[in-house]
Amino acid sequence: MKVAVLGGGVIGVASAYYLAKAGHEVTVIDRQPGPALETSFANAGEISPGYASPWAAPGIPAKAVKWLLMRHAPLILKPQFDMATLGWLLAILRNCTEGRYALNKSRMVRLAEYSRDLLIELRRDTGIQYDERSKGTLQLFRTQSQLDGIGKDVEVLRSYGVPYEVLDAAGCIEAEPGLALAVEPIVGGLRLPNDETGDCFKFTNALADLAKAKGVEFRFNTAIKDLRREGGRIAAVRTSDGEVTADAFVVAMGSYSPSLVKPLGMRLPVYPVKGYSITAPVLKADHAPVSTLLDESYKVAITRLGDRIRVGGMAEISGFSNDLHPRRRQTLEYSLQSLFPDAGAVGEASFWSGLRPMTPDGTPVVGGTPIENLYLNTGHGTLGWTMACGSGQVIADVVSGTKSAIDTRDLSISRYSN
Repeated sequence: MKVAVLGGGVIGVASAYYLAKAGHEVTVIDRQPGPALETSFANAGEISPGYASPWAAPGIPAKAVKWLLMRHAPLILKPQFDMATLGWLLAILRNCTEGRYALNKSRMVRLAEYSRDLLIELRRDTGIQYDERSKGTLQLFRTQSQLDGIGKDVEVLRSYGVPYEVLDAAGCIEAEPGLALAVEPIVGGLRLPNDETGDCFKFTNALADLAKAKGVEFRFNTAIKDLRREGGRIAAVRTSDGEVTADAFVVAMGSYSPSLVKPLGMRLPVYPVKGYSITAPVLKADHAPVSTLLDESYKVAITRLGDRIRVGGMAEISGFSNDLHPRRRQTLEYSLQSLFPDAGAVGEASFWSGLRPMTPDGTPVVGGTPIENLYLNTGHGTLGWTMACGSGQVIADVVSGTKSAIDTRDLSISRYSN
């Protein structure tokens, strides 16, 4: 079967790789000159299935008000007050119940754990290199109330058999020795020893090379305009280089996916939430993080990537703006320097922002649509890197009509109509 994958980020490339592995003839189309040059370019670098959690959670509305008033705010609200933005924000609020949080988190952990297993398998079978480290993730708490509030997350981890450790301050320093030099007090942490780190940009480019070896064609510098429908099927995708026909089409365009399928009468609740990162050279290796640390107070991840430190996070609701605000950089630098002083040369750090495609329930949209040969693989939010391999395999299974190794019935767009 000929399959056109629309989007060349980590989700699109993973989709193409697993579709080709399943025996399909695959073409990837993307407007950029190469893979992973937008949201996948400089994300936080963490692969953390156990921390896969929806942003919509009990207590979040009250916390959001406090976050908006913080100097180093993890949430920044500069919305475009259109119906899409308002509808998405209201849908977030509807998901802030205990029942919906538990359901949404269970979906996310299921896909993320499966994806991590496939990544391990891919690494074993291909030897793919991407500054990988398998030394766990530490969620760090600066206050006792943060540590006391982990009960529900621990319940989900336990139910899925995810190994975890609840640590006091000394245990955190044992896991991440650089914290011994922290200039602010720490209370404790939740550590997931099986989590990994890696450079998503390097991974996506290496996976694209593996996909090419399986016959995948990449058409870069090609803008996607719209989809041409004939009856109940998509006949072609219109691009800046003309039409591309295929038997099946996979939309993996992140935050830009909704505008592509809207003319087809499809409402896809994916919204761009901007995240920021800095990438600094390691200055003192023994002061630097060993793996990934999640700074719960500022919603920032600090990750070791070879001889670099990636600091990423925050959520800015400002539409499709990709402006770089100096104040966001200050927050990232503060999180790093308050916990790992002198670990990285922050004055030499690069500064980046990307638009993370978020659904109101946190779960990505992976699967078929009411149009029989149109499929979606989008809406992964901050977890595209964590869920890439699993989502790629799931979409390959759905397109191929093959039963997946995990339950995928509640991952498709149909869950929004129920």
